[in-house]
Amino acid sequence: MVKSLVTVCVSACLLLSLNACTQDKDANTTLTDTTEQSHTLRIAAAANLSDVLPHIIDSYQADNSSSAQNISGISDIEVTYASSGKLYAQIKAGAPYDIFLSANQDFPAKLADENSADVTSKERKLTKPFTYTRGQLALYSVSKPLNDFTPTSLGDVFTSADFTQDSKVAIANPDLAPYGASAKAYLQSQNMYDKLNAQKSLIQSENIGQAFQYAYTGSVDYGFVAQSQLVAIKAKPEQFITLLPASYPAILQDGIIINNTAPAADFTDYLRSKAGQQHFLQVGYLAVQ
Repeated sequence: MVKSLVTVCVSACLLLSLNACTQDKDANTTLTDTTEQSHTLRIAAAANLSDVLPHIIDSYQADNSSSAQNISGISDIEVTYASSGKLYAQIKAGAPYDIFLSANQDFPAKLADENSADVTSKERKLTKPFTYTRGQLALYSVSKPLNDFTPTSLGDVFTSADFTQDSKVAIANPDLAPYGASAKAYLQSQNMYDKLNAQKSLIQSENIGQAFQYAYTGSVDYGFVAQSQLVAIKAKPEQFITLLPASYPAILQDGIIINNTAPAADFTDYLRSKAGQQHFLQVGYLAVQ
């Protein structure tokens, strides 16, 4: 009888011990599953977004943390800023980005086309490109006051007494930069591009950042720059004219999801939402529908 009781007790202890181990294992599994569900979102972003994207991310994370239905699964957001061409090359080389936000429409379109053509590639789940903002073009000068001119009389700037044979106008490379292409198209529509080019007044920079630097430092008399650059430095009203959006080809910036997950889709939805677009409006971009 005593021996039977001891056997029962030992068996019961072993059973309790096994149950405890099972529960610990289940708890560890649950913890692992929760950890695996969290996701670090990796974004490749054009350099011109370095002023606005951090604010959008902060707003997005604040909205998610205060929401009772936070299902994004994003634990952290890491952003790499560089030229769109450099980021495109990194993605082609296999860089582990989830989202690519380009300064133009070309690179996302190339990625989408190349992915469609490569039927053997199953590693990435690219979506179709989407437009997330629209840039504005402005004429900027630190040495020639522009308060006597308006967007509709901008052509008068280049025929005024202040504009001489020695005057210089900076534009970004039209073959590489969307802002440069739009500036060239605007000048052509005003019948000024060939004239300025012939008298060697046009100074072509590598990109819109360099065009801005030329004008900001006074190395040129005028520069066709991004409105967002002027907002960032709080330029004085007499230093610039914002061109009418209808007077030049739209400067559209596209993005593409490289790794089509729920977190990536959730963030890009926010980027194009009314809340996300408001951030772009505040820093000199135009909202997109």
